[in-house]
Amino acid sequence: MPIITLLTDFGTQDHYVAAMKGVILQIAPAATVVDITHEIAPQDVVRAAFVLRQIWNWYPPGTVHLAVVDPGVGSNRRIVAGRYAGQYVVAPDNGLISMVHHELRVEAMHVVDNRKYALANISATFHGRDIMAPAAAHLARGVAIRNFGPPTDHVEVLQMAAPQRRPDHGVTGQVLCADRFGNLITNITRHDLLPTFQHHREVKVYLGATCIGPLRTSYHEVAAGQPLALIGSSDHLEISVNCGNAAKALSPEPDARVEVR
Repeated sequence: MPIITLLTDFGTQDHYVAAMKGVILQIAPAATVVDITHEIAPQDVVRAAFVLRQIWNWYPPGTVHLAVVDPGVGSNRRIVAGRYAGQYVVAPDNGLISMVHHELRVEAMHVVDNRKYALANISATFHGRDIMAPAAAHLARGVAIRNFGPPTDHVEVLQMAAPQRRPDHGVTGQVLCADRFGNLITNITRHDLLPTFQHHREVKVYLGATCIGPLRTSYHEVAAGQPLALIGSSDHLEISVNCGNAAKALSPEPDARVEVR
């Protein structure tokens, strides 16, 4: 059976998610609809891009990911349908697919503008229901991606800073986002740190001017309430507080500098 995932900033108090699911199930009644999350902060495209990339590897080929965090709804921003590593994504062309696009090979990319695969009446404020949900459902039913509109070789990507190598073989990066536990997820990956550990047996992690300490492997290595740094399940460096909330305890500035040295 086809799988369609949903990733939005709609929350669950209103009708928006249920309306999209209703559209999907009218077109593809056999689809399994999986809620990734609807708790992305409103208009937080960076957080949505991170979550979309983190779930990608865990779904089978043919999965259709419908991602709707769309502050530009009603403007001239495009809607795109792409295929990466055998899976599909339907999303506004606003940078939401940036991390998938950077890390996976694009196999197809099309602008979604064929009204045949949209609802008859399109609201100016709810393209998730009227354009993107129908497109995702038709993709899941086997409609070829080329039928949704013309191919494109350009998508919008977020201007996100990459980690930088330091002269001492350390790495400088920044905080990307915080998860619901308050863990600060950085743009520094395990791979980025490999050269550092080739030159240093032990390094320390700094959040701005604050020394968090050496890289740990699990939370229990420090006392409750104490900060620590580790490589999280996303393979990104994270700054956490054992049994606490690093985002609240450390109150970093947006895009706060992180150094490993």
